[in-house]
Amino acid sequence: MKELALKYGCNPNQKPSRIFMTEGDLPLEVLNGRPGYINFLDALNSWQLVRELKAATGLASAASFKHVSPAGAAVGLPLDDTLRKIYFVDDIEGELSPIASAYARARGADRMSSYGDFVALSDTCDAMTANLLKREVSDGVIAPDYTPEALEILRAKRKGTYNVIRIDPSYVPEPIERKQVFGITFEQGRNEIRLDDPSLFENIPTQCKTFTEAARRDLMIALITLKYTQSNSVCYVKDGQAIGIGAGQQSRIHCTRLAGNKADIWWLRQHPKVMSLPFVPGIRRADRDNTIDVYISDDHDDVLADGIWQQFFTERPEVLTREEKKAWVSQLRGVALGSDAFFPFGDNIERAHKSGVEFIAQAGGSVRDDHVIATCDKYGIAMAFTGVRLFHH
Repeated sequence: MKELALKYGCNPNQKPSRIFMTEGDLPLEVLNGRPGYINFLDALNSWQLVRELKAATGLASAASFKHVSPAGAAVGLPLDDTLRKIYFVDDIEGELSPIASAYARARGADRMSSYGDFVALSDTCDAMTANLLKREVSDGVIAPDYTPEALEILRAKRKGTYNVIRIDPSYVPEPIERKQVFGITFEQGRNEIRLDDPSLFENIPTQCKTFTEAARRDLMIALITLKYTQSNSVCYVKDGQAIGIGAGQQSRIHCTRLAGNKADIWWLRQHPKVMSLPFVPGIRRADRDNTIDVYISDDHDDVLADGIWQQFFTERPEVLTREEKKAWVSQLRGVALGSDAFFPFGDNIERAHKSGVEFIAQAGGSVRDDHVIATCDKYGIAMAFTGVRLFHH
């Protein structure tokens, strides 16, 4: 099949709409549903991300995409009991399969942003992963294949309209890519930079020069994630998963703050007070996620005020105070941080340090590199200048 007609483009008034190949057939097949224009943008960008993660780490990988930027990305490392609980997969008996673990991590790290996402899987979707997908609000999934049982589960989702795409994992696109803006065609070579190259981490200008193997893996995950994130962008990673992604901000410090706040929320969800919240039986998953998000924030009275908390809890929880939150976040350690270009000021490092960042990979080349290096040295942070920019638009 050379082309596929779509319902409409980015918006309902943008017709006609299609995806097509000028030469050869489309390297994908729609197994269920009717994906739209944005669905395919998310599907194809997220597929590239997980394909690169799998190639770089050798681990099953997954991504959660929303409007052409990742909300989460992860590799399939086992989940401990805490992560199983905060990702709401603790009801699954036995250990999750590698691809199910990758999906649980990618979806669970930032559940607010992942709501209504498009999912990419590097490996064949098994029944366990399909059952996790089944209970989340999601627009669709792309994978190299599906087991018969998984496909049956997914075809029944959303009253039979769930979008399921199978992509040919051997497909290699042309080396030149093109896009049109205002009737003018832009052309450039594809961004084929290899981010699993060990030499990327050889230029270490900071006093601390030690990168653990886990840190190198996490920095690769951060950089690969940034390659498919709308610029400007910053990504915090810990234990094989993105825990905070700041995308599409005009200011890089705003990216750093946005992603850092998400990383803090990920860590705060592991606070004993949050993990023991007494939710009313049968609360909707989306309501539970939003309630946790508000409870952690400074607007906690919006879910704890008299006459309101009864909608969510069987008893009124204690407030998680600002002092308790600050003390808990101060325990976060070993976080890796990637940037899609250089950090122009030390305030990015100051903010990153507050969220447990100990390892950084950034392009370097700013006139203020000396200030950024000095700020890293102040906090004992190891930083590599990769010389690589990863702008994505």
